[in-house]
Amino acid sequence: HVQLVESGGGSVQAGESLRLSCTVPRYMYRSNCVAWFREAPGKEREWVAHIHTGSGFTSTRDSVRGRFDISRDNARSTVYLQMDKLKPEDTAMYHCAADSSECPNSEASSRTFSAWGQGTQVTVS
Repeated sequence: HVQLVESGGGSVQAGESLRLSCTVPRYMYRSNCVAWFREAPGKEREWVAHIHTGSGFTSTRDSVRGRFDISRDNARSTVYLQMDKLKPEDTAMYHCAADSSECPNSEASSRTFSAWGQGTQVTVS
């Protein structure tokens, strides 16, 4: 059972920033699609952004583009989600997920991903 490890969540005021980290087991980090999803109470899980750890290709959902940025540190086998200008509607549990498949050009489906983390809570008030 592969386990990714997220960190960096917290409670912040609207307009502030957080940086989430997702550490991927090194043996599966190379050439994987790593994505961030979020799940708010009473809402379905939604895709936020993804990055291919090999090519660096990224895609971000429209509602956070310009505020959220996904990046990677290959030496640390870690993917980051920099979240700026946070809004109350960004409040959710954020999960990272990884799979050896190619990243889609736009929105990713959670069904594609085989490995998940436990999540990190982001609360914006």
